[in-house]
Amino acid sequence: MAARAPRADALRNRSRVLAAAEQVFVARGTAVSTEEVARAAGVGIGTVFRHFPTKAALIEAVFRERLRRFGEEADQLVQADDPSQAIWVFLNRVAEVAAGKQAWADAFAATNVRDALTPAREQLPLALGTLLERAQQQGAIRPDVTVGELVALMLAVSRVPELDADGAALRARVLAIVFDGLRARA
Repeated sequence: MAARAPRADALRNRSRVLAAAEQVFVARGTAVSTEEVARAAGVGIGTVFRHFPTKAALIEAVFRERLRRFGEEADQLVQADDPSQAIWVFLNRVAEVAAGKQAWADAFAATNVRDALTPAREQLPLALGTLLERAQQQGAIRPDVTVGELVALMLAVSRVPELDADGAALRARVLAIVFDGLRARA
């Protein structure tokens, strides 16, 4: 017998739980209770556990969804008409996504998430490589910059908020300085 497709209301509830969990986790960390996620989603705790049998499963699902959306953004940027603008948008997004990653990493300390990360580990460097090459051909970025160097710079910039009370503003300023250093000189 073939498996039945999930009901529309079940799919809506799952989406609501994922969206609420992401908001709650970003705002308050992954240590918040599953009950708080259920309240934020406007569903009962049973609904949360029906879709995500453990909190670790919920955290992983939220993380996978974030990476999926980020991968889609990267693919759209690769197709952008203006490669020099697209690379800066992408690098900004890398720094933003990585900035919230420490909370996720802490939550995953006891969980194996290699499978969750595999698509991003394959897709994102390819997208970044394409964006970098196009931006370098256009003369927007120094020709000696590599993908590995860009990744290292974005990860370093993403850690800035941990160092300062006004972390987001400081990260934006540091990112502007890094971008200035990456620009090709006439």
